[in-house]
Amino acid sequence: MSTTDVSALARTTLATHQSLYLATAGESGPWVNGVFFAEADLFTLVLVLEQRGRTLASLRLNPVASVIVSTGSPADPFLQAMVRAEILDGDRAQTARDLLVAKVPYVAPFLDTPIETVQLTVESWRVTDIPNGLLPGKDLAAV
Repeated sequence: MSTTDVSALARTTLATHQSLYLATAGESGPWVNGVFFAEADLFTLVLVLEQRGRTLASLRLNPVASVIVSTGSPADPFLQAMVRAEILDGDRAQTARDLLVAKVPYVAPFLDTPIETVQLTVESWRVTDIPNGLLPGKDLAAV
């Protein structure tokens, strides 16, 4: 599979999912949370987290985390990555929230609760599609 094909598969996988699993590690240990997300581009994801939640507390302590974008079945294409989290504010936060609502309209009520907007930067995706022979998965690095 060419890099162009792997990139197209990654873009399609992101576009067809509204949520991902975010794994963090903080003072209270490892934690996995399901969150809604939108992609600003292939290597930049945005989401919102509860201000008082365990996930955000972990990211404040350790901004390096992992994600998986998956249906939960290894028979479907999935993406894995280590990410770096940045808490956004001001215009950047508003732009990210607008992008999130455009992709996942039913997230809008969450924006009226105590939340923070977070951007995840992906250095490299691990793209896997077992039924179509992409095993082991292929790495797709940001340029």
